[in-house]
Amino acid sequence: QVQLVESGGGLVQPGGSLRLSCAASGSIFRTNAMGWYRQAPGKQRELVASIPQRGSTTYADSVKGRFTISRDVAKNTVYLQMNSLKPEDTAVYYCNAAITLFGRTGYTDSDYWGQGTQVTVSS
Repeated sequence: QVQLVESGGGLVQPGGSLRLSCAASGSIFRTNAMGWYRQAPGKQRELVASIPQRGSTTYADSVKGRFTISRDVAKNTVYLQMNSLKPEDTAVYYCNAAITLFGRTGYTDSDYWGQGTQVTVSS
């Protein structure tokens, strides 16, 4: 019913920039909070940044001042601008969205994940 499609990952040198995008599509009534998580090899998935439909954004301490999360509510799309990238930012980045669907049984709130996009920071 709902798909999250990510794009924008790749290989970049230390100090470089990348912009990730994640578009939600399907039978969406409302997209609530959206966010980005990442998982490096051998490590647990961690929150990178999140943004509610209205209100303040949240960032992991490790990315504050370097990454910026934003969204286009009308397009159900969230972005992550990553600047001053470091090798320790290397991971698979996953988009997450809390979405309200409307169907025959009424309103349903569910959590969705994208397929992940690889970000590699290396010289």
